[in-house]
Amino acid sequence: MLIDRTMPLGTALTVTYASDRGPRTHNADAYAHNRRTFVVADGVGDSAAAAEAAHAAAQAAALLTDPVAAILAARDALQVHAGDAVIVVAVARPDGGFDVAWAGDARAYASDGEDLVQLTTDHTVAEYFRERGLAPAARLEHVVTNTVRHATPENVGRAGTRAQRLVLVSDGVYGPLGHNGIEAITSGHVSAERLVRAALYAGGTDNATALVVS
Repeated sequence: MLIDRTMPLGTALTVTYASDRGPRTHNADAYAHNRRTFVVADGVGDSAAAAEAAHAAAQAAALLTDPVAAILAARDALQVHAGDAVIVVAVARPDGGFDVAWAGDARAYASDGEDLVQLTTDHTVAEYFRERGLAPAARLEHVVTNTVRHATPENVGRAGTRAQRLVLVSDGVYGPLGHNGIEAITSGHVSAERLVRAALYAGGTDNATALVVS
């Protein structure tokens, strides 16, 4: 079941967010936000525990306005949960840009309405091999090397952008659509619902979640 919302934040920013379980048994994706902090979390596995972990991580992270501290708060929140999750957090800066942090393979993209830039680098075994000039097996794209539960100040990814449109997605969106598919959608009137629906239409087999800030 698709869940979609659009909400003005009382500033120049508007956020849209959408999530769909897809063909999975559980929707183990989650999203959360406050006026400055935006979060997408993806539970590890297809289980109630994964769904609970993603929800707890997203809710805890959204309370803070430093993206690294937000992920560490999410880690602390999982101490009373059995599951684990990957996460991406973005915080709006006063200058209109965003600071981003992540653990795992949830992604953040920046768009100027034409070009799309991937801000995050997946914490996966596949990416580990690529960084060393080796071609990874396709199955290694889904083997993560960092998660919320294992996040530390040293291993959390960090990035920043001055772009005023930000897209946070789980792998259930960027997997089926690829970079070009997301870029095509964000070049027009983009919403989280459009991204999620397009991912499922493209044959997505996972939970699909997107959050768009513009």
